[in-house]
Amino acid sequence: MTTNTSCQRIIHTIETVLKGKRAAVELALCAFLADGHLLIEDVPGTGKTTLAKAMVKSFGGAFSRIQFTADLLPSDIIGVSVFDAPTGSFRFREGPVFANLVLADEINRASPKTQSALLEAMSEQQVSVDGATRPLPSPFMVIATQNGRDNFGTYPLPESQLDRFTMRISLGYADLETERTIVSRRAVADATAALTPAITSADVAALKQQVEKVRFDDSLVDYILRIVAATRDNRLLSCGVGPRGGIALHRCARALAVIRGRDFALPDDVKNLCVPVLAHRVVTENAAARGSLSERIIADIVNAVEVPV
Repeated sequence: MTTNTSCQRIIHTIETVLKGKRAAVELALCAFLADGHLLIEDVPGTGKTTLAKAMVKSFGGAFSRIQFTADLLPSDIIGVSVFDAPTGSFRFREGPVFANLVLADEINRASPKTQSALLEAMSEQQVSVDGATRPLPSPFMVIATQNGRDNFGTYPLPESQLDRFTMRISLGYADLETERTIVSRRAVADATAALTPAITSADVAALKQQVEKVRFDDSLVDYILRIVAATRDNRLLSCGVGPRGGIALHRCARALAVIRGRDFALPDDVKNLCVPVLAHRVVTENAAARGSLSERIIADIVNAVEVPV
């Protein structure tokens, strides 16, 4: 199976249950192939959970869902050591983070202390408990959903947490014809339950290897660096993109090339990914309008930076 065929089979599987969201599905797959994590900020009922479940079903991985609430503890995510009376010793009971795809639902309803329990897992694919380091399964991805800042009972994600997410996207409402189909079809408790894997674990490994082999011209690296530097000099931003943002943009551009069936990256691969990869990493002077304003600023910066030819 070619890498492009594998990608299209994943996309087709997800679109079986998530209609009219091709752009968002491609971005989610791009984050996955780039060994990254995805933050989805949107209103309820737009298909955020469906996207996560369909994604993991497409490659047959282990899935876990964590409902973030104000009383959730770090140990509820990572796991805890419990005393085993028959052996007279402690044994570690794994938490839900030990899965191939973890859905962190409404992540900003938990306290910052609990949110930070994912930092090591997301950046190093491991967790440390009681002085021992435990590796997480491979592949490993966190898809988190976030309520709007104006929603009651939410805690804003700190910059260190936001920077761990490779992309931030929104799904938005479906168009009229797609919503007509959704409303008219017979209600199913979990539409993803009937999905079967579209590719094997070996295909996943092949896709990720192909991402590493994508040719990336030095001029494109310079293009990324100029965009990142421009965010640090912009008067509307109090904090620009850090090194992790440039690395994420580089990896995602490679992944997007694979999805599009190429073994080389183009300037458009970089340009098309700047807003979802970079906008959540910057801090605007107007914190209340951070989401929409940061996206407009990044878009303006990208349009102003010369594209390599």
